[in-house]
Amino acid sequence: MAPRALPALLALLATFPLVNCAPLSPDRNAVLVKPKVPPPLPSPPLPEGPPPVIFAESAIVVDAMTGRILAAKNPDSPRAVASTQKLMTALLVMEGGSLDKVVTIQASDGRVEPTKLYLKPGEQYTRRELLKVIMVKSANDVSMALARDVAGSKEAFAQRMTARARSLGMNNSQFQNPHGLTEPNQYSTARDLSILARKVYPYTFLRQCMRTRKFTFTYNDGRTKTVESTNKLLDRLSYVTGMKTGTTNAAGRCLVSSGSLNGRVVIAVVLKSNAANVWNDSEKLMRWALETSPRAAIPAN
Repeated sequence: MAPRALPALLALLATFPLVNCAPLSPDRNAVLVKPKVPPPLPSPPLPEGPPPVIFAESAIVVDAMTGRILAAKNPDSPRAVASTQKLMTALLVMEGGSLDKVVTIQASDGRVEPTKLYLKPGEQYTRRELLKVIMVKSANDVSMALARDVAGSKEAFAQRMTARARSLGMNNSQFQNPHGLTEPNQYSTARDLSILARKVYPYTFLRQCMRTRKFTFTYNDGRTKTVESTNKLLDRLSYVTGMKTGTTNAAGRCLVSSGSLNGRVVIAVVLKSNAANVWNDSEKLMRWALETSPRAAIPAN
């Protein structure tokens, strides 16, 4: 730098304000404010009186919003649960991509019994159309088509079912197929199914399907079929909102049901009942849980 330029530079620097680089000291007058944390959900009130006596070998009733157990009978006994495990199939389909994806039916999809929609190889339907069928009518060939489309094979899909169960805390469940027909080493419990049902319940599309009493399915060739719900509890109680039936010789008659009344939502799981009692068991639990409870403090979604 030229000697004559140095005085000019020093004069320029003198015009800048001095910066205090001393360590910051706490402001003794400052008021510390804690971040706002939403209050925990209040514990829902218990229904009045003891829970009803039921025939089913296993059962549980939970508050759908908080998970609080309201009543239980052998909730952790592992057993076959039949088509109620299609709730897990539905959950994986919802989490597996767009419902508008087109599924091409293969011959292997129809190699199941007994409840089928009798889809033909080469036909194409969206996941949305097929998912509605299994939630309303429980068609096993449709479950196979969805499982293959999502995971590549029945076996790969079953592995995903079990892995997803573990991630949800369903520690007493093991799945071997997407439809619930009896296979060795396939089981769940009333408690685990209530956990699954609480995860499924927030999906608006699934709730719409599960409370549908009947609808018309249209095949690719223009044929139509009336698909009717197997859940008779929908006709017994106006506030029932689903969810899934199940029947095999090993499982007996099973039902996972949900209901909403006075701002409260509950889920009831009934396993290993029979044809004469499954609807009565579920109705009694629903009436006890919802009709004898005080109004919920938080409105249901």
